[in-house]
Amino acid sequence: MTETALLLMLVAMPFAGAAITVMLPTQARLAAARLAGAVALSSLALVWAAYSTISAHEVLRTESAWIPTLGLSFKLRMDGFAWLFTGLIYGIGSLIVVYARYYMAEEDPVPRFFAFLLAFMGAMTGLVLSGNLIQIAFFWELTSLFSFLLIGYWSHTPAARDGARMALTVTATGGLCLLAGMLLLGQMAGSYDLDVVLAAGPQIREHALYLPALVLILLGALTKSAQFPFHFWLPHAMAAPTPVSAYLHSATLVKAGIFLMARLWPVLAGTDAWFWMVGSAGLVTLVLGAYVAIFQHDLKGLLAYSTISHLGLITLLLGLNSDLAMVAAIFHLMNHATFKASLFMAAGIIDHETGTRDIRRLSGLNRTMPFTGRLALVAAAAMAGVPLLNGFISKEMFFEEALTAQAPVPALLAALPLAAMVASAFSVAYSLRFIHGTFFGPDPVDLPRTPHEPPAWMRFPVEILVLACIMVGILPAATIGPFLDLAARSVLGPEIPPYSLAVWHGFNLPLMMSLIAMGGGVALYMGLQKWLRSGPEGPPLVRRLDGRRIFERAMVTLSWRLARTGERLLGTRNLQPQLRLILLVALLAGGGAALVRGVGPGNMAPHAIDPIIALVWLVGAACSIGAAWQAKYHRLAALILMGGAGLVVCVTFVWFSAPDLALTQLLVEIVTTVLLLLGLRWLPKRFEGVGGEEAEVVSVARRLRDLGLAVGAGFGMAGLAFLVMTRTPPDLLARHFLERSYLEGGGTNVVNVILVDFRGFDTLGEIVVVSIVALTVYALLRRFRPAPDSIEVPEQQRLQAAFDAAHPARREGATVEDWLLIPSVVSRLLFPVIAVVALYLLLRGHNLPGGGFAAGITASIAIILQYMIGGAQWTEARLRVLPLWWMGSGLLLALLTGLAAWAFGKPFLTSYYDYAEIPLIGKAPMSSALLFDIGVFALVVGAVVLMLIALAHQSVRGQRVEEARAARGATPEAL
Repeated sequence: MTETALLLMLVAMPFAGAAITVMLPTQARLAAARLAGAVALSSLALVWAAYSTISAHEVLRTESAWIPTLGLSFKLRMDGFAWLFTGLIYGIGSLIVVYARYYMAEEDPVPRFFAFLLAFMGAMTGLVLSGNLIQIAFFWELTSLFSFLLIGYWSHTPAARDGARMALTVTATGGLCLLAGMLLLGQMAGSYDLDVVLAAGPQIREHALYLPALVLILLGALTKSAQFPFHFWLPHAMAAPTPVSAYLHSATLVKAGIFLMARLWPVLAGTDAWFWMVGSAGLVTLVLGAYVAIFQHDLKGLLAYSTISHLGLITLLLGLNSDLAMVAAIFHLMNHATFKASLFMAAGIIDHETGTRDIRRLSGLNRTMPFTGRLALVAAAAMAGVPLLNGFISKEMFFEEALTAQAPVPALLAALPLAAMVASAFSVAYSLRFIHGTFFGPDPVDLPRTPHEPPAWMRFPVEILVLACIMVGILPAATIGPFLDLAARSVLGPEIPPYSLAVWHGFNLPLMMSLIAMGGGVALYMGLQKWLRSGPEGPPLVRRLDGRRIFERAMVTLSWRLARTGERLLGTRNLQPQLRLILLVALLAGGGAALVRGVGPGNMAPHAIDPIIALVWLVGAACSIGAAWQAKYHRLAALILMGGAGLVVCVTFVWFSAPDLALTQLLVEIVTTVLLLLGLRWLPKRFEGVGGEEAEVVSVARRLRDLGLAVGAGFGMAGLAFLVMTRTPPDLLARHFLERSYLEGGGTNVVNVILVDFRGFDTLGEIVVVSIVALTVYALLRRFRPAPDSIEVPEQQRLQAAFDAAHPARREGATVEDWLLIPSVVSRLLFPVIAVVALYLLLRGHNLPGGGFAAGITASIAIILQYMIGGAQWTEARLRVLPLWWMGSGLLLALLTGLAAWAFGKPFLTSYYDYAEIPLIGKAPMSSALLFDIGVFALVVGAVVLMLIALAHQSVRGQRVEEARAARGATPEAL
């Protein structure tokens, strides 16, 4: 297997597995678990297949051009450090899948859970393997998004919703800071390529932008890894299912910030600023997290704060600016993942089999759950740093670095070892509480469930991880030594200082510190027994400085007080004042710029105004003024006049040789007019004469004000257009596209080639926006539906009643079908005709006016006609329209068209064209851009039809509610 295929499969397989899993039925629990396990194990096998290359200290790379002109590419690289982290992702991920298979309840939608889990695996792998700074920021935010979905998986519980919201708010905000920092870092290095950045360490550290970039990047890293003062989100994320906590909050998500700091350590570390920021955050987090963990009554709460403490330990090691400290940080990163994941799963087993995680209610479980108790005992001992377990060795390395650290302030040389011992003593205390309070003592009483051992396969992942803790603790050099060496060399370079993974180093100062810490921890736990049995959760000082309370107050201040103030000053429920404010700001900005920079005549003499086009424009201006005036009295007339103004714009485009714009404008006018007609019924009625003369004076004043603003904006745009068209720039952009449209894009329709080739990435973003708008409109209209009524009035009866009311003297026996027969038949016969026209516009778009957008609007018109004549029920009974499938298929096809270019070594969305020999036709131009255009076509059809369906069903439902109320005796005036 090639390097490219291996790296791409590592990133793509989890996302593909997630896409398949999410489509499985809810009952397919076993199939979803097997599929997720197969993906995780296959990916782990791919990681191991790369070991032969990585062990030779080589780097696997693959790169595909994304936007070469901006220096952006999709690059994957795997060195020793990335290989180790990827193995951690898929190794522990495979065990989590097995564990979750037995943990999740029968009523849980398990396929959705495994889909989220696989998608998170893919996002985390993409982050670890990214070789481009912008790509790192992209996958960084993806991990925040999928972790939000996993933490809030049990969305029916308020705790899960609040925890997910808090985690997303904190980590996503940090991600925005990270993106800004990455942009600065790329500017300092002269490239966003990670290899170039890693080689530019001295240049970056001496740059004037180093400190701002460092602050922004650390904000992203520290928020993700739950470092002080951003640590508060992690305990509240424990509302997630235990498999999520065991995976995200011990081995992957919270290690992302650690990974980033270690990845950029050769570039950003080595300065006093790095020492103070990273080291201070790590030191405070180490001690504070360990202290608070002692007082937690919830097993997962205890493990959450202990996780915060151990993350602080690793962060502190990274902040010491020492090569050996970096080695110790990587070593403890792996050790912590093994014993903490096993402890989380043990806590989940206890909760699963007893129905509670409250330590005060648990005791004596060692008699009913002996195997689980032994496994948890070993894992907790590793967390406490007991000899012959993996945590002991990395703790010894931490003590050694605390004793030999080179601090800018000499007083810190004495404070660091003391803080390390105190935090280690706290670690012993909360580890003892986890084991002693849960598994020893009298038999528990009044538990929700009778405790017993879990299924063997549910305990199997814990056994594997505990075995790893023992093996690494007894034989560290033989088990973890080669992998640690690979990771350390990829970060520090080939020349790394010597270090030892021996279990016994003799009676030295670090060993004495360990013994003192263990003794102090035991004494502390024994002294706090009474408090821990009956005291509240957390010491008083920590309760007063509760992070959640501070977060909620900050959110209330930002989202309620400041937002309400801004809404009161700038916002309104009416659209008109908002448009007025936007136009006013635009006028002031344009006028201010003209005054500051000055505006002079252009270098081209203006042409004389043609009387014909002037007359057309006068008609358009009259329609615009009439629409504004009639909006007060007759909205239907205003809508017709507005359409007349739109037609004048179409004629103008044709006059100035822009047929593509004219065609698009005409089609959009038709669709928007129909949709507005459907929405007119929901606008409030207006009555003249209400409010007296004073209201009329206010109305006239407001209209004069709006008229002045409209005239000013119109003249401003006209003046800007005139100034642009009377100037000849040194190098016309149009000439660039005209010269390259056929040679590089294979099309003679320059507008379409720009949309699907030269600026295809912009078009891809625009159709994403169109889909979001359509979904938003649909969601809003669903919420806007009238209250449901039990009385249902068939559509045919409603039409017949309206016909009878409008024609009281009709011919005897005449029905609504008699009057609507001809337009109904004609519209149905027009459907295939319009569909063929849409296909024609789609296929000719690359060389003649047309394209995917115009074809999509045309096809939408065909469907709209069916709704107008037959109604929603008749149309949907005979014409199966699935707008979400159209939208999804179109977006997927457009994206795959862009990705296909990578298979040929070309930048994203690069099109290919050639001439194909077609029988009976001859040579015909063929371009891959046609597939992209088909995607645009499908998405436009789906988006328009989705909004149409929402309006059509809204109108039908509203009419039925009105008729039902009238049938109960309400008068039309009351309605």
